[in-house]
Amino acid sequence: MSHGTHDKLVYMANQIAGFFATQPEAEAAQGVASHINKFWEPRMRRQLFEILEQDAKGLSPLVLQAMPSIRRPSTAATDVI
Repeated sequence: MSHGTHDKLVYMANQIAGFFATQPEAEAAQGVASHINKFWEPRMRRQLFEILEQDAKGLSPLVLQAMPSIRRPSTAATDVI
């Protein structure tokens, strides 16, 4: 994954977290996870998990809190762009 893609996904995830930050804490994390599960394609979610595993610096605490509820896609090579 290029550094530009990494930065863009971190930025997008943090933007989503910023939107939901005004909600009560439990609802906010679930809102972030729900949004990412609904609107991010599997490739983007897979890359978000790679970011989490390699270097989670830059991800907001709310994104980190939401990660257990985000569906992790399989690593199958069936996601052709």
